[in-house]
Amino acid sequence: MSSSANKVRASELVTKKRDELLKQLDELKTELSQLRVQKITGGNASKLTRISTVRKSIARVLTVVNQKTRANLRELYKNKRLPLDLRTKKTRAIRRRLTKSERTSTTERATKKAIHFPKRRYAIKA
Repeated sequence: MSSSANKVRASELVTKKRDELLKQLDELKTELSQLRVQKITGGNASKLTRISTVRKSIARVLTVVNQKTRANLRELYKNKRLPLDLRTKKTRAIRRRLTKSERTSTTERATKKAIHFPKRRYAIKA
């Protein structure tokens, strides 16, 4: 419970391994359940204010765990097609926009027309 005595810092969590993080998460969840029991039984007011800090600490640990798993998955899928949830979100309009190759490509008919009927150039008298 020494780690839960004060706020958990995300910078400290990043350096830890996944199993250590899961162990800390388990400790925080048990502490939260104990605090909730104390709340019902009419515990100390200072303990009740710790509920919110413990909940936020749990959220921080879970965030770091998820970040690490996503980073590992990105490394696993490197040079392959990423699953949808790992791709960059951007905006809906950007995702649906044509790619550069799609924009520059022309149809077969348009290429034939450009070859057989080139754009006329006029020498304008100055």
